Amino acid sequence: MDHTQLRCWAEIDLDALANNHAVIRRKAAGAAVMAVVKADAYGHGDIIIAHYLSDIGAADWFAVSCLPEAERLRRAGIRQPILILGYTPPHAAARLVEMDLVQTVPDMDFAYQLNAAAAAAGVRVQVHLALDTGMGRIGFAVLSDADTANEQLRECCGLSWLNITGAFTHFCVADSDADEDIAYTDAQHAVFLDALRQLRDCGAKLQTVHCCNSAALFSDAVPRYDLVRPGIVQYGLAPSPEQAPFCHELRPALCLKARVAMVKTLKKGEYVSYGRTFCAPQDMRIATVTAGYADGYPRGLSNKGVCSIHGRPAPQIGNVCMDQLMLDVSDIPETRAGDIVTLFGGEAADTIDTVAQKTGTINYTVICGLSRRVPRLYRRNGAEVAHTDYLED
Repeated sequence: MDHTQLRCWAEIDLDALANNHAVIRRKAAGAAVMAVVKADAYGHGDIIIAHYLSDIGAADWFAVSCLPEAERLRRAGIRQPILILGYTPPHAAARLVEMDLVQTVPDMDFAYQLNAAAAAAGVRVQVHLALDTGMGRIGFAVLSDADTANEQLRECCGLSWLNITGAFTHFCVADSDADEDIAYTDAQHAVFLDALRQLRDCGAKLQTVHCCNSAALFSDAVPRYDLVRPGIVQYGLAPSPEQAPFCHELRPALCLKARVAMVKTLKKGEYVSYGRTFCAPQDMRIATVTAGYADGYPRGLSNKGVCSIHGRPAPQIGNVCMDQLMLDVSDIPETRAGDIVTLFGGEAADTIDTVAQKTGTINYTVICGLSRRVPRLYRRNGAEVAHTDYLED
């Protein structure tokens, strides 16, 4: 890709991804690894990330959120088992089998509907049962109404057109070191164990049991079972600030870059950008940069962010615009139009975690917020080896 044509782009370090998966393998302690690549691999680009993890033998499974995400991977040649974690319309039963996908079943109503659609299509759908042990989002209510849930699970095991091969749960506070949250995770696991016993008593042949998301994997809170489901940690980020010390071996894989469009002098008393939120306290040099909140640089960083030019910090000033932002480059006199700016994730700039802290959110939303108009460039040993430009696709 011709870098001179780029206004804003993300760079993804595949060597960092390989490092992170080496750490994950050690933490998995022999369990298979289900790489979670939903939401465009958390903004990193699903197809290239999935192929790379396949090539280096890092992923035994993949997990996505929905059928279109799974179909996209299959069309790209990904052959590992794929679990759809979210909802699929039951009438797509035949498509699930055609694409060799595993569908999550979250409750009895969905099980009935999917079974009926599979019977009508003459196909048997492979499924994993979601067990709600305290997340309260999806799953058979094995915590709040165990008797009813266990009865439903027995009934589900009798549905002829569903091939139940796995079961899982999701921990909601495994990333917390608070005593009450540790106890809650332990209680979730105990409920999960009991539900698994009930399923096996019903004759379910569970080939794959899983419960370790990134947080559980890095807290050593629960057994690994048959596989683990790393998400955010693949990309070098801790699930929460509390877990950062346990994730010190990880390397963030992504940084966001743009260019200086122009440099000008802002005179004392003059304003910059919408809302007049910044007034120059003295004459200063400012650089207008070719990125904004429509690219994934949060507007909440207005007058808070720190980018870098020539390896030196440059404070962001004024409100971030849709397509542009401004930096104070008074202390970087060599700044010129065309210079590369690291917006976050690189030397002297905000980290992804500090962006999250400054904007009152979590690191997940920062990387998932990258726009599809931002090309992704992939590097190994410092050299570009691939790229994705969604506008060209």
